[in-house]
Amino acid sequence: MEPSSASTGKKHLTASGRRTPGPVLPRLPVPRTATPRTRLGRWFVHGRQLDEPQHESAQPWHRVLWLTGVDYFSTLGYQPGIALLAAGALSPIATALLVAVTLLGALPVYSQVARRSYAGQGSIAMLENLLPGWIGKFFVLVLLAFAATDFVITMTLSAADAAQHAVENPFLHPSLGDHRLLVTLVLLALLASVFLTGLREAIGLAMAVAVPYLILNVVVIVRGFFEILRHPDLIGHWRIELLARGDWTALLITSSLIFPKLALGMSGFETGVAVMPLISPSGSDAARPSPSGVVAATRRLLLTAAMIMSALLLASSFVTTLLIPEPAFADGGAASGRAIAYLAHQMLGSTLGSVYDAATIAILWFAGASAMTGLLNLIPRYLPRFGMAPRWTSYARPLVATLLAVDFLITFIFDADVEAQGGAYATGVLALMLSAAVAVALAFWREAGGSPAGPDPADAAGTGADSAALEPNTTRRSRWLSLYFWLVAAIFAFILVDNVIERTDGVVIAGGFIVAILLLSAISRYRRSKELRVSELTFVDDESANFWEMLAGRKVNAVPLRFFDASARRRKLEEIRRYYQVSAPVAFIHVHLIDNRSEFLSPLQVKVRAENGHYLVEVFGAVAVANTIAYISELIDPISLFLGLTRQNLMVQSLKYLFWGEGEIGLTVYAILVRYWHWTPEEDTRPLIFLMSE
Repeated sequence: MEPSSASTGKKHLTASGRRTPGPVLPRLPVPRTATPRTRLGRWFVHGRQLDEPQHESAQPWHRVLWLTGVDYFSTLGYQPGIALLAAGALSPIATALLVAVTLLGALPVYSQVARRSYAGQGSIAMLENLLPGWIGKFFVLVLLAFAATDFVITMTLSAADAAQHAVENPFLHPSLGDHRLLVTLVLLALLASVFLTGLREAIGLAMAVAVPYLILNVVVIVRGFFEILRHPDLIGHWRIELLARGDWTALLITSSLIFPKLALGMSGFETGVAVMPLISPSGSDAARPSPSGVVAATRRLLLTAAMIMSALLLASSFVTTLLIPEPAFADGGAASGRAIAYLAHQMLGSTLGSVYDAATIAILWFAGASAMTGLLNLIPRYLPRFGMAPRWTSYARPLVATLLAVDFLITFIFDADVEAQGGAYATGVLALMLSAAVAVALAFWREAGGSPAGPDPADAAGTGADSAALEPNTTRRSRWLSLYFWLVAAIFAFILVDNVIERTDGVVIAGGFIVAILLLSAISRYRRSKELRVSELTFVDDESANFWEMLAGRKVNAVPLRFFDASARRRKLEEIRRYYQVSAPVAFIHVHLIDNRSEFLSPLQVKVRAENGHYLVEVFGAVAVANTIAYISELIDPISLFLGLTRQNLMVQSLKYLFWGEGEIGLTVYAILVRYWHWTPEEDTRPLIFLMSE
């Protein structure tokens, strides 16, 4: 069952925030996974859980930038080559369109995502809030599958590309031979070892590999521009090639149809939001209240990364188009998939070219670091909370080991082939971007329709005095922004559909992740369905706390009721007295379920009243009747527990219990209590349980 940080409860407060009178209501000890017996097992579960705040790991945004940048910036290793192969002389124009979509589409979208999901869950959390209930859970699981596709393929593809560069390097080839698969597996294992050591080391290493790589790219690109200035006829030849394809209108139309093939140049935005828990506000942002400072710092990170990458993409596409001959960037050519590296060897010589190769290998290997960070942030924040993953997934080390096993499996399936994984990579990236754009558009649409999506945490200086006067303008602005982001979503949908039509394998791989996550989540939810499923318990008022003290501790007989009116209580009491000798008072228990029964855990509020020598216990905020009754029974510690049986179809009742928290309550309460008693220390007395037909 769900682990808890404390075996005994802390103080419980009333709804008004005051300490309850009398003895403090204990919080039940909760079963957890048994302590590992081996030293390796204890090492795996050592340390703080991932779903807890990590304030001591937070660092300034300009340092965390590199953890996102190793994913984003590493695409320079292959993006110019892809652009050349797809667009030829049109590469700079198609790249300019890609940059426009990045700066006018992806950047505004994820700036809004950062504002509305500052805990790092990204667009997935936004859609969960916009689409509550089981529909929302289903969409979250599907998006988690696309995120897993994106992040896992980022790790495997980047490691495979790094291995390809290594085995083709003239200095390394004699030692490595053609063992690309083995080198890829070794690189993935080294990446996982960094995260098993600690996240702070990952950030430092990201900076160490990204900064030299960017500097070397700038050196090669500047050297390329110098070469173009020395040979101005290169620009003339390029213009002739463009004119042969038509006028500027034709060039723009053709480029707009080509630029979806360059979509991998936008990867990195989702991880830019996923690393938000690692960002601490600094400078002017530190003066803003949390989370406003973190949101502002994250926006600086996203803007800086987008501007750096946009400038490098535009410059590199221009230089490579003018300087690399067509036979070289064709499939199998010397510049295929490594356009800037080709120029580095041609213009800087073999020594500096090999230095560039080494920097490329390092950043491609470590590009998976941002993806690993994203998964370590997303999985513990959703699946365990949904009851759809074992609790050990909240610990870093076993989760990293599991992800490493998945990486190994994907690498074996694709034989470490970079090209074979490209479709799945693009599908995952674009699906997340589309979901983010839709989530932002929906959020602004709700604001414009009078259903606010919540205050803007980045607007810490806002005052309620002016909000009423500005409401019409704010509504109009939200409506226009919603339409703008719907347009952005349409562009991302076009790019996604274009990629899916050309590379259907991406959808197949993403579908495999979807099926796996849905299946494993369903199994986990079923296996954990008999946990107590209560996060905390408080009283409605002080009077309830006083009555609770009077009935707890083997002083009453507990009788859960489906209906709680006076006639139902009277009939049930008469039935009990007809068949059993009951002398102690009776505590009638009635559970009120919340509307959203898809939640796995819930906080409870208890209201207790006295009536004719008996007690009326009403519980509010439950997600499952049986689990709540079992929890309340353990707290009350009654003399006897009288449970009703409906004797209806057990399969139907089981489905009602799993999805809506109802069903055959009596048998389920008994099963939950027996499971709980097996875990808790043996006691002298347990309540007598009577199963009665309703």
